[in-house]
Amino acid sequence: MGVRDKISLLPHSPGVYRYYNSEGNVIYVGKAKDLNKRVSQYFVNPERLNTKTRILVSKIADLQYSVVDTEADALLLENNLIKQYKPKYNILLKDSKTYPWICVTPGPFPKVFMTRRVVQDGSRYFGPYSSVMHARTLIEFFRKTYPLRSCKYKIDSDAVLRHKFRPCLDLHLGRCRGCCIGAVSEEEYQSYISEIERLLGGGVNSIIKEYKERMLKASENLEFEDAQNYKIRIEALQEHYSKSIITSAGDRDVDVFSLVFDGQEAFGNFLRIRGGAIIQSLNLGFKMNIEEEESSVLSTFIAEIESKFGNLGREVLVPFMPDVRIDGVEFRIPVRGDKLALLELSAKNSKEFRFNSLKQKERCNPDEYKAAVLEEIRKALGMDVLPEHIECFDNSNIQGTNPVAACVVFRGGVPCKSDYRKFKIKTVVGANDYASMKEVVNRRYSRMLQENPGDLPQLVVIDGGKGQLNFAWQALCELGIQDRLTVVGLAERMEEIIRVKDPYPLFLDRNSHAFRVLTHIRDEAHRFGITFHRSLRSKSALVGALRSIKGVGEQTEQRLLMHFGSVARISAASFEDIAELVGPVLAGRIKNSL
Repeated sequence: MGVRDKISLLPHSPGVYRYYNSEGNVIYVGKAKDLNKRVSQYFVNPERLNTKTRILVSKIADLQYSVVDTEADALLLENNLIKQYKPKYNILLKDSKTYPWICVTPGPFPKVFMTRRVVQDGSRYFGPYSSVMHARTLIEFFRKTYPLRSCKYKIDSDAVLRHKFRPCLDLHLGRCRGCCIGAVSEEEYQSYISEIERLLGGGVNSIIKEYKERMLKASENLEFEDAQNYKIRIEALQEHYSKSIITSAGDRDVDVFSLVFDGQEAFGNFLRIRGGAIIQSLNLGFKMNIEEEESSVLSTFIAEIESKFGNLGREVLVPFMPDVRIDGVEFRIPVRGDKLALLELSAKNSKEFRFNSLKQKERCNPDEYKAAVLEEIRKALGMDVLPEHIECFDNSNIQGTNPVAACVVFRGGVPCKSDYRKFKIKTVVGANDYASMKEVVNRRYSRMLQENPGDLPQLVVIDGGKGQLNFAWQALCELGIQDRLTVVGLAERMEEIIRVKDPYPLFLDRNSHAFRVLTHIRDEAHRFGITFHRSLRSKSALVGALRSIKGVGEQTEQRLLMHFGSVARISAASFEDIAELVGPVLAGRIKNSL
């Protein structure tokens, strides 16, 4: 029975379908609210599919499916099957590193420590934590606040009665109460562990409230030492949690998801908030091998989090709705208040995760990084092609003197200094940046059209506002190449991107790689132009100082500079020294002038 024949037999119920190639390997796993309708979409109208999905359909040799009771069950089963088969065309996790957990061991006197291995030995695990520093900070806080043991002994009542262990230095320093010698009861020690587990579960507010009640009761009973101990713990909890993981959401219990998309990749952040405290935070990256809806990627993210952290809370904040519904879970898109602030916090983490991933890619795979940055610029500016070749122009003059311009060239996102060009303004009189820009752009590309018309840049950046951009555009129109490239202006005041015939400027994220590359190009053009202008200004100042003296020509000027080295040294030289070179009459004029 062929694949198309099997489609007519698919039930109209939730489930998971699996596509196999001719070699019997699973190449795609998908979930569906209605198996019959979902699978039919791949074969009924294939012209509506994108290229990658059509390639997938062409390789399907067999179809299998599993029926489940609910959409949530389909989501979890899909997630498990993707991990089992690792299909070529599915959304795949990019993140392969192991995250740290905080482990609380079983037994009479549990230990609390950080680990990257989850072992099913009865221990309780809290996390994972995306930041190792966060997990270590929590461990250090617990050890300072509670007298926990750090030894690896297997302590029980029999070992204590037989005096099997000797106390370590922690007992004498007050860091441990002496579990190994029976100096603390199991009940008291277990109370520390219970409070730590409540803190890790987000119960900090309720613990602080209990401590305050105990502190007041102890002070009423004149037990001032106990009251002081409770006060110290309250202050320690408030100080640590106020600066680390307390949110402004009160006692709210919510889960938060956010996603940032970048081409075929997505970067997500998850926050779990209990009692107003962020108790879990995780970043995950996804790679999409065929075109996927954003809602489908979010559902995959949710399934992965459920597999790591267990069931979601009753309220889940999302930037858009997933394509599944889960019983007992209410998905919300916040628009104001504390909930919106939490979603924005998660989105900030997603963007930072994306930025760090690109930075890591820059070190490990620079070619892939450059391609990603150029793709980001292309999308931001609405270009049809990648800006492999970018040129930037900048004018430089001081009150109209020595007007010059510079053109810098970037190829593949990096400077190509051999292609840099300097221009002296020839046809413009005075400080007219607009006309100067038109002249330079016209000269640059008229010559390029004559010598190498196939090397025109895909993107031209003008350092300036609307005036400079419009005059550069006029030059391109006169040459008839305005449709062969994209030209934008980059204003320095607001760091805004100005486009031709667009009344509204474009603002890029200042932390984005596209923004950094464009500002780097602009700054490089400014630096190159200023350097050229300064060199010309220095030469003109030198010529003005000596050539303005009657009787000093080019040869006399060179003879003086070769002998003394600079105009300043000529001015400081004695009359006799100058007269030896040029004679007493001219030496007198030079001394009087300088």
